[in-house]
Amino acid sequence: MKNRSIIHLDLDTFFVSVERRLNSELENKPLIVGGMGDRGVVAAASYETRKFGVHSGMAMKVARQLCPHATVIKGDSGLYTKHSHEVTDIIKSSVPSFEKASIDEFYADLSGMDKFFGIRKFAHELRQTIIKESGLPISFGLSQNKVVSKIATGEAKPNDELCINNGEERSFLAPLSVRRIPMIGSKTFQKLLNLGIRDIRTIQDMPVEMLESVLGKNGRIIWKRAQGIDDSPIVPFHERKSISAERTFNKDTTDMLKLEATLAGMAENLAYQLRRGNKLTSCVSVKIRYSDFQTYTKQAKIPYTSADHILIPKIEELFKQLYNRRLLIRLIGVKYTHLTGGNYQINLFDDSEKMLNLYNAMDKIRNRYGDHAVVRVSTIGGNGVGRIENPFNGEPPILHAHRQQ
Repeated sequence: MKNRSIIHLDLDTFFVSVERRLNSELENKPLIVGGMGDRGVVAAASYETRKFGVHSGMAMKVARQLCPHATVIKGDSGLYTKHSHEVTDIIKSSVPSFEKASIDEFYADLSGMDKFFGIRKFAHELRQTIIKESGLPISFGLSQNKVVSKIATGEAKPNDELCINNGEERSFLAPLSVRRIPMIGSKTFQKLLNLGIRDIRTIQDMPVEMLESVLGKNGRIIWKRAQGIDDSPIVPFHERKSISAERTFNKDTTDMLKLEATLAGMAENLAYQLRRGNKLTSCVSVKIRYSDFQTYTKQAKIPYTSADHILIPKIEELFKQLYNRRLLIRLIGVKYTHLTGGNYQINLFDDSEKMLNLYNAMDKIRNRYGDHAVVRVSTIGGNGVGRIENPFNGEPPILHAHRQQ
């Protein structure tokens, strides 16, 4: 494969940095962002708190005990979404194509730019432009593939840059912890520790078959990444990516219980699809088609989320605003657009650890037994708590996952 030049950009402690931009008195002080109260969860922690053992995903109660002198701020997902859009616009205006991996993480293919402008110089000036125009610190790694660039970014932090020359990937990775390899989580790391494998160099020197025998098919992927080998492509960012669901009723209806339960069921299922695909939405819409075939839609911008308990009330609110003709309804639909990569972290400001565990448990059941294996009572359509049925009455909605060009 022809040598590529892939840059990975990552906003440093994004939520913390946004708060510090708004309040300079927070600079260089221990800062925790997340849900307030003992049942809250840490969404982001400044570098000053990390030496005390504080990290994202930790119970706020534990974080306060570990670092009692830290300032704790309730996160504002709308604010962080706004700043993410600002940085996205800067990158969009600077490179022909880029991938938005999450709310604060980006890839771009700079291959061939040496003909017009030194790649390293361009990458440096892009980073400086983002810092100047957004007021936020950002780090980057530059190499010939996504995996090495992402690892290089981690080594460059905080607020710096690191370039890995072609042919130097293996030597750069060798002394690093195996935890640096993307896709190695806590369970895989423990398996490797049990084998006496702590640094990437050990994996580099192992036969690939040995790692496969322990980790299965993922073993080969991890082995290749340890060698600095990765050919995964840049997935171009399109802001209007969407996922949607529609339900056409066998008989036109004004049964509000049925309509609201169907909407809630579609909203819930689509939210699960987002989480399963590691996606977040920042725009939701509702569609109504009346018995005379007149069709109306209404949408609303929201902070990035993939949470049922945030999306369902917004869908219900839009439906109530939209349903004003009081005619029989033939079809209703729900759509989530402006999708971006990202996990549930953005919702940690309002959720308790109990809520996060509930979502994880529900999604595990769905992953194993099907999308509708577990549903909320609110989607049952007036059948009563004691009679749990498919909210779509045996007629699942048509799901669409597509990009609008």
